[in-house]
Amino acid sequence: MRCFRHIAAASALLASNANATLQIVPGATWTATNTGKHIQAHGGGIIQVGSTYYWVGEDKTDGSAFQNVNCYSSTNLVEWKYEGALLSRTSSGDLGTNRVVERPKVIYNKSTKKYVLWMHIDSSDYKEAKAGVATGDTVCGKYTYIGASQPLGFQSRDMGLFVDDDNKAYLLTEDRANGLRIDLLSDDYLSVKQATYIWKDSIEAPAVIKKNGVYFMFGSTLSGWDPNDNKYSTATNITGPWSAWKTFADSGSKTYSSQTNYILPVGKSFMYMGDRWVSSNLMRSTYVWLPLTISGTTASMKNAVNWIVDASSGSMTAGPDENTYEGESATLAGGAKKVSCSGCSGSNAVGYIGGSDNGAVTFSNVQSSATTRTSIRVKYLNGDSSQRFAEASVNGGATQRIAFVPASGDPNSSVLNVDLKSGTNTIKISTTGGAWGPDVDRLMVPQS
Repeated sequence: MRCFRHIAAASALLASNANATLQIVPGATWTATNTGKHIQAHGGGIIQVGSTYYWVGEDKTDGSAFQNVNCYSSTNLVEWKYEGALLSRTSSGDLGTNRVVERPKVIYNKSTKKYVLWMHIDSSDYKEAKAGVATGDTVCGKYTYIGASQPLGFQSRDMGLFVDDDNKAYLLTEDRANGLRIDLLSDDYLSVKQATYIWKDSIEAPAVIKKNGVYFMFGSTLSGWDPNDNKYSTATNITGPWSAWKTFADSGSKTYSSQTNYILPVGKSFMYMGDRWVSSNLMRSTYVWLPLTISGTTASMKNAVNWIVDASSGSMTAGPDENTYEGESATLAGGAKKVSCSGCSGSNAVGYIGGSDNGAVTFSNVQSSATTRTSIRVKYLNGDSSQRFAEASVNGGATQRIAFVPASGDPNSSVLNVDLKSGTNTIKISTTGGAWGPDVDRLMVPQS
């Protein structure tokens, strides 16, 4: 995939960036700051409270069956701290063993002063097709599950939420038999009041935003876990009429191998949030977040290898140019050694990091003129079916644990967020306790 800065047709939304800073890397392993594990918030959405963003999504650590609805927090949209589970598996009932709980979204009711969580509730064969609701007193605290039903007697699977300027809230719900629905919620947001609009088209993964009086509904056609060219429809009244569906990403890109789950307003800008599902191992599914351009009644989006968002202003800029540091050219210690890798740059990587011989790789003479905290892309391979982990140390400082979800063939990226000094730096990657780390292909380090 091409980096956004190389796409001449890109709009001014992604202007060049003078100083390296924290970057969003679509499709990479994103490690939670306090767990050292790949973030588990699939099919989720984000709610902003003050200057903090809270990301609520599905825990797929052990597969498709319900485990937890997780919550993470961030002030910069790049570094995420695990706060806990809003709901967890129970011994029986809607949240019991082998149940489906998907697409959780949280909104705040100003009148009741409650946080309201809606989610898809189902049996393992997806035949119940219900929407469930829960409430909480704090955004990332424990929620009380109320129950689930088919809204207005209709099936409900993929779902989303939207709160309009007048504080009316809507459930966006995919009714496989009848089409995509917008349903008005009650004043307390705890039940469905009436139907607002129905598309007869087969669209799932719904998300709605509003800009300058124009509503945008985003969603995907039905292709199981596989991605497709997602679409959008517009209207000047939420009750319709709505326009014909159009694509917003490059045609044939399958929305850059992702599926819509949420559109986040950031300042006056918008960020697309998509899932890159891996149906054979849902834990290792990753997240594709990209700037979304809204102009009049048109939505458009280009791909990016990495990019920068200012979580306060909403400014979205291209990622910086990067210097490459090859693993096989670094200093190897312990049992670490060069291994063949057909998909790697130079056809080699560093393997046997960790283990009983404490293999390690040290990259010296890493140059940077960065003046702020920045993101490094660690290109790697992991042939296991589970995460591997490594400890990264910069300039001899404290170690930081980073995760590496399974990746074979072409190397994937894991994001390492660090403080570099201007000039020469040293980065060491190792493990503890004799565990095996990833095979490291190279480091991609911002130049400035």
